[in-house]
Order: sequence, then structure tokens, then C-alpha cells
Amino acid sequence: MPERSEAPLKRTPLYAVHVKAGARMVPFGGWEMPLQYAGIVEEHRAVRRAVGLFDVSHMGEFEISGPGALAVLQPLTTNDVGALAVGQVQYSLLCYPDGGIVDDLTVYRLGDDRFMLTVNAANIDRDWAWVTGQGQGDCRWKNRSDETALLAVQGPRAEGLVGRLADTDVTRIGYYRFARGTVAGSAAIISRTGYTGEDGFELYAEAREAESLWYALLDAGKDDGIMPVGLGARDTLRLEMKYALYGNDIDHTTNPIEAGLGWVVKLSKGEFIGRTAIEKIKAEGPRRKLVGFEMVDRAVARHGYRVLKGGLEIGVVTSGSYGPQVDRYIGMGYVATAHSKVGDEIEVEVRGKAQQAKVVQTPFYPSKVKKG
Repeated sequence: MPERSEAPLKRTPLYAVHVKAGARMVPFGGWEMPLQYAGIVEEHRAVRRAVGLFDVSHMGEFEISGPGALAVLQPLTTNDVGALAVGQVQYSLLCYPDGGIVDDLTVYRLGDDRFMLTVNAANIDRDWAWVTGQGQGDCRWKNRSDETALLAVQGPRAEGLVGRLADTDVTRIGYYRFARGTVAGSAAIISRTGYTGEDGFELYAEAREAESLWYALLDAGKDDGIMPVGLGARDTLRLEMKYALYGNDIDHTTNPIEAGLGWVVKLSKGEFIGRTAIEKIKAEGPRRKLVGFEMVDRAVARHGYRVLKGGLEIGVVTSGSYGPQVDRYIGMGYVATAHSKVGDEIEVEVRGKAQQAKVVQTPFYPSKVKKG
């Protein structure tokens, strides 16, 4: 029989821009994305010290509007959507009835009866089927993923850069807040959010405006030391913050309590999908926990490596890499609760050999976001 052909990789509106810039392109979640431009470590440090520009247009955006929008979202998500004011953003989860995680997402309150959900790129189709299949009521859903570009500007000089190009005072946009305006002439949602632990913004614009906005930011940021940043540094930046990556650290087999995401589960808001299972796990205590660890031996822990204690398997690595800013080999993984305390000594099996590691306090690198 002929081999089954794989679906072609999707491309963001900036694909040609990345290729022209000499980016190394790789498959990621069904998309062809830039892994790196100048190099992962150099790009990582540019974000920590100056400012980096990311194309994250592969992410998905769903809008829900109408008098019943809030009533539909409340039982779909774990966080309390009703606590959102217009102009505010919320990190949340979609869960299955057994407490497993469908996806992690951000929820934007665009108006009294209008919201936007930003979901992970690899999960767009599944999430769309899930929310529209579960969410019935007096509301309208619209999938705006294909028509939306999303650029992230992250780093200590991000505010100054975006501020020079925006027609609104971005210094007045608080953490996990957003405003509508224009940036370099492109209409945008200017959101003070990100995935790096640095101050910065995520800019939602029309897909047709992506290229002009990208080049305007790069041009205006030359004196700031701006660099385009690929998926490689995006991963090391989020790892230094112990931010979970769907498909690595969380998925349908993990629950919010063991993943350390209980803070986005609001049991007081009433019923939501997964509540009963999550409530039980919380009451009984999780059997394992997602921890951050530092390698004592010089070795890189990779996703899927076994975590050991005295030769016995006690868990699994979910993410691991060299942390350029902390200058250590670090990782995340699920370990049995008995071995999850800061200071606990563990081993990671690397190519058949047990390498010494220890559970440490996280984040590995202190966050620089402006929460005031």
C-alpha cells in the first residue's frame, strides 16, 4: 500500500521574511517556524538584556460574543471569567471531565459580552471542536486564527520601543491588561503579556499587516539592540521561568494540581468541566508534582528521560536545556510527591547513565515583568 502522505506544514504571514533573514526553519506543531536566526544563546540573551521580536502568529484566536458568552465560558474554563474587567487578560485552562488538560490559554475580555481566547498552535482544530461542541448558548463563535498575526516584543527595552511606535501611552497598560491602538500605523490589540519572564507586549494585528509591522519594529529597535528570536530561545526563556509548554509539561494525562496550576482553578465560581475530578485530586493530594531541577553533573536532561532515586524510577523529565542566563543545565519533570521538595536529590538517566540532579526553587531566573 502507498505510504500515507503527511499534511503540508502551515506557514505564518511572515514565512518569507524569516527565510529571507536566513532563519533555520523547522516543523513545530504542524507549522514551519524559525528555530533560530543568529543563534539560540545570543537571541536568548538579547531578550534578557535588550529586546527581542518573536513571530507567534501560529497561535490560535477564537472570539465569542453575545449575551450568553460569559455563561458559556464559565463552565468551559477553570479560572473565573466573571472576574475579568473589560481590557483585562486571564491565564486559564480547558479541562476534560477527568481533570486532564485540553489546553492552556489566555482569555481577553474585549467587551461586556465579547471575549477572545488565545490557544496553542498545535491544538487549534481540537480546541475549536471542543469549545464549540461544549459551549452552547446565546452566543456566536468565530475562529479568527487565519486572519490574525501575533508579534511578541519582549525585554527591558520593549516598553520604550513599542511606545515610540504606538498612538497610545503603553506605560499605562498594566500587566495582563491590554489596549486598542495602532503600532507603526497598524491597528492592534496591545497586550502586556508574554512567555519570557521579561516585560513586554504581544501585538495582535491583521495578518496582512504582519510584514510591515515586523519591519517597522526591527527598524525602530536598531538602537535598542533588537534581534528577531526563534523557537529555540523562546523555549529556553520560558524554561528559565518554569512556564509550562503544552505537549511537554502538560497534556491530557496531567491535571492542574500536579502541574502546579491550581492557582488558575477557581472552585468557588461554580461548576466547570473537570471540577469534580480536580476537587478530588486536591483533597487527596497529588501523587506526583511538576518540579524544577538543576543538574549537578554536567549533562542535559531531555524530554522523556527517566528520573530515578536510588536506581528506582520516580518520574520523568518533561523539559530540559542549558539555561543561558542562569548558566546552568536545568529542567522540569514530574516526580513522586515524596521526592518533590526543594533540595531533594534525584538522578536523571542520560544515555543509560544516572546523572546527579537536585530539586530547586523556581523560577530559575527572577521575573522582570511589571506587575504594578
